Amino acid sequence: MPRVSVIVPLFNKAAYAERALASISSQTFADFEVIVVDDGSTDGSAEIVARHRDSRVRLVSQQNSGPGAARNRGIEQSRGQLLAFLDADDAWMPHYLEAGIAGMDGGVARHAAHTCAYFDEPSGVDSSGLWRNRGFLPGVCQVDANTRAETLLHRVAFMSPCTTIARADVIRRLGGFYARNCRYAEDAYLWLRVLLNYPVSFSLEPCVRVYRDASHLSAVGRVFRPLEPFLESPEEVRAECPEALRPVLDQFLAIRAFKTACAWSYWGQWRAARQLLRRFRVPSAYKLPYYWLAQSAATPLAAAAGVAIRGASSWRRRRS
Repeated sequence: MPRVSVIVPLFNKAAYAERALASISSQTFADFEVIVVDDGSTDGSAEIVARHRDSRVRLVSQQNSGPGAARNRGIEQSRGQLLAFLDADDAWMPHYLEAGIAGMDGGVARHAAHTCAYFDEPSGVDSSGLWRNRGFLPGVCQVDANTRAETLLHRVAFMSPCTTIARADVIRRLGGFYARNCRYAEDAYLWLRVLLNYPVSFSLEPCVRVYRDASHLSAVGRVFRPLEPFLESPEEVRAECPEALRPVLDQFLAIRAFKTACAWSYWGQWRAARQLLRRFRVPSAYKLPYYWLAQSAATPLAAAAGVAIRGASSWRRRRS
């Protein structure tokens, strides 16, 4: 039985799939299986996987259901004690699994997960500099009643599937990734719940190459921002959150609601933004990041300004 199950959700990534698989096959740690879940690709992606020469790779196919559902299908099929995830348009450095497993095994705490920094491609920028500038510290994080909501916010934002190795029993116990008609932040919903209930190890050593030009993430900011799953279904997160951590969680949700309200107002949805602010009201909210900006943004005037800004940006793109 393999130590690690590597799960790769695949949807129309024919141009990048071989690069991702090659980065897995070249790992210095070799005790793993690879489960590629073809999520209804129509561009020949599955055929590329079938041609990859590595007996540890197997292909599972399903109708298109989104990345969360694809990863959950891989989890169902997995046999390893640990789970690792790689999107089909990204790539691991050769020592990624070796470093991650060392991070999981180090120390006295039974870490639920280990996560690392990455190189942002095609620029090659090391993401660890960004997090150091925010005061982010590596090491084991165990959220407690004294943890600031901003710290929890940074920890969730730092984690992503392609940089995180997790214990299979923990992920199964939490039900896996959010998969109910969701194609945005389905992973953050899971990482938030992991952080609220288990210790997680963080490293600022970049071991992954994340290719933004090949990802839907490059479009964020140019399209309407959907509601994140933990804001869509906060009662589910609250239900499994330890009682002592409820205030930290509520402030975390409020900060994310403030930021989303700003984005919604930019797209003209100021009424929905106001409702969101009311829904996630917490004591002393005015002390939290984005509060005053969100209050100013959720108005007809700010929404009109957003329309003007989008119009000007569209005109510039057409002229260029």
